[in-house]
Amino acid sequence: MRYLLFVALSLIAAVATGQVRFEDITEEAGIDFAHTNGASGEKYLPETMGAGAAFFDFDDDGDQDLLFINGATWPDAEGARDTTAVLYRNRGDGTFDDVTPGSGLDESMYGLGVAIADYDNDGDRDVYITALGPNALFRNDGQGTFTEIGESVGVAHDGFGSSATWLDFDNDGDLDLFVLNYIQWSIEDDLFCALDGKNKSYCTPESYNGASPVLYRNDGTKFTDVTAEVGLDNPGGKGLGVAAFDYDLDGWLDLAVANDTQPNNLFRNDNGSFEDMGVLAGIAFGENGAARGAMGIDASDYDGSGRQSLVIGNFANEMVSLYHNEGRGFFIDQAPVSELGRNSLLTLTFGAFFFDYDLDGRLDIFLANGHVENEIGSVQQRVSYEQSPHLFRNVGDGRFEETTTLVGDALARPVVARGAAYGDIDGDGDLDLAISTSGGAARLFRNDGGNRNRWIGFRLRGTTSNPDAIGARILVTSAGRTEMRVVKSAIGYCSQNQLDVIFGLGAATIIDRAEIVWPSGETQRLSGASLSPGAIHPVAEP
Repeated sequence: MRYLLFVALSLIAAVATGQVRFEDITEEAGIDFAHTNGASGEKYLPETMGAGAAFFDFDDDGDQDLLFINGATWPDAEGARDTTAVLYRNRGDGTFDDVTPGSGLDESMYGLGVAIADYDNDGDRDVYITALGPNALFRNDGQGTFTEIGESVGVAHDGFGSSATWLDFDNDGDLDLFVLNYIQWSIEDDLFCALDGKNKSYCTPESYNGASPVLYRNDGTKFTDVTAEVGLDNPGGKGLGVAAFDYDLDGWLDLAVANDTQPNNLFRNDNGSFEDMGVLAGIAFGENGAARGAMGIDASDYDGSGRQSLVIGNFANEMVSLYHNEGRGFFIDQAPVSELGRNSLLTLTFGAFFFDYDLDGRLDIFLANGHVENEIGSVQQRVSYEQSPHLFRNVGDGRFEETTTLVGDALARPVVARGAAYGDIDGDGDLDLAISTSGGAARLFRNDGGNRNRWIGFRLRGTTSNPDAIGARILVTSAGRTEMRVVKSAIGYCSQNQLDVIFGLGAATIIDRAEIVWPSGETQRLSGASLSPGAIHPVAEP
């Protein structure tokens, strides 16, 4: 009986997802970015990490532009050259121009992560890039130019930066900055590790000491490091992914940190001070009681409970985590008893996020995969270096079914993926995908057919709240069902999705109502009659 039910559900999923295809349009869209990891045989650990990608509207023309973060060659390497991030301007039809030269973003660094927001309330979105070495803040000056001001405003932390995110942790109306660091590493302190006992291989992070994250409070014209003051100092952390979300619905944004080989953190925000609740909440360890190799992370309400749950990408042989928010400050990992867990056991997941790819109103899951050791197949025959992504469709009742091979051949091709992000590049409502790879070409996938279902979007602008309304909760009710989405800064692994929020409506033709809970605590109600499907609705805080 269970087998027949499984077959029936699989057929239903195949029919539904047969209407959606992800087409690889990298070349025709004008994207020719290739990531530089510096690998030249020395087996330096940073070469394995790759970098992130971001969708954002840098020129405020309404189109989602695309930024890829780049690594670098080592200074003493043969053929060393300058490399930079690459900024692509969306022409308005889903094709792109490389506008990096002269933009101000054309500074060479060993970049990893990116987080984007309007931190100075001037209407332009600014770019923070984490790096091996000093991090950088690029202020958007308008007209497509940026000025690097990280050191002058106090956020040029010199470490092994990974993911970062913007949030208003103290609810004062401006955006603060939370930055993860991975490990303490330098070329001079590089260790010799051998996979076979003789030849050098990439060391695991367990070989190195960890490094604390940093929280910068926005004080107007400059930032202040308040990490220790607010309880976030964690020198043993090896953070790779961060999600800012209000898990207990008390009006203060909390921080979940995915640590590699160390316990994950859940920093509960109590009026601007933090306490790590990771162990008590149930997200610190795997089901066997051991810390996992956690990479990317995202938080969303995937089951209509009104509470945000967590997805975390982990190392190969550990499966992905799906921590369901049970309320009362507790989470339960649903992955081990699901197809999500079984199918992700052998893959190493970096990028991980929720998004509604078929616009049916339920949040699906995307996982970008790729191993860190290019010779892993010689010691683990079932594990490969290049790996296919995972696309899991939410079929309701908290269940997910893998549909990677049902949305076209292109998405399922194995790559060494790292960062991943979504954005609507052609204004048709369905969400397209960008994937960065370690030492290889980036890929751009257009979503064809997701908008056969109806949709509605929101572009929020805070006044009392922070300008990008990061942390705002939007609730849309249609056809008797209420779904919640949250405006978020960077997510997954070192990457940033578009800030515009899209709701899938399925077959519903009418919006019953919408409600916005702004970070300031103000609740704004919008009548369904004023909200037409198939459009992005700009909304300013009253």
